[in-house]
Amino acid sequence: MNKILISACLMGFNVRYDGSAKSLLHSTLTQWRSEGRVVTCCPELAAGFSTPRPPAEIIIGPTGSTLVQHGARIMERTGTDVTDLYILGAHLALRMAQLHHCRYALLADGSPSCGSETIYSGDFNGQTKPGMGFTAQILREQGIAVFSHRQVDQLVTSLRQDEE
Repeated sequence: MNKILISACLMGFNVRYDGSAKSLLHSTLTQWRSEGRVVTCCPELAAGFSTPRPPAEIIIGPTGSTLVQHGARIMERTGTDVTDLYILGAHLALRMAQLHHCRYALLADGSPSCGSETIYSGDFNGQTKPGMGFTAQILREQGIAVFSHRQVDQLVTSLRQDEE
């Protein structure tokens, strides 16, 4: 039985930067939880951030990339560079996924950690753009299939095909 690493905020935990959850109400999540498939993780809390905390966004690197390997940084609205903590959180989430043999992850899109389709623009103006958060990047690099909270149905299909 495949386990799924899932963002803690999607499971109803108040761990987002503003102290809220981003609860994902989907019957499949309830089923997966009862089957013992859910591995809940918040990379930011794992790295030592508090809740609430200042909002943070990925700032494009010198090559125009949002990838940390290409110089992207994560800055809080206050101007504090928190890149190293986000990298630590990403590695801790990866380690948790590996310990539990997760082959899939369901992450909260938009986050500088968990965004898998979109991230915020880096201008703190509420706008999003295509991109991946640091945790989503690292999980994908290590062969874990990453889905956004808007892709639960695609994840269900992938799991079914994998388990046939």
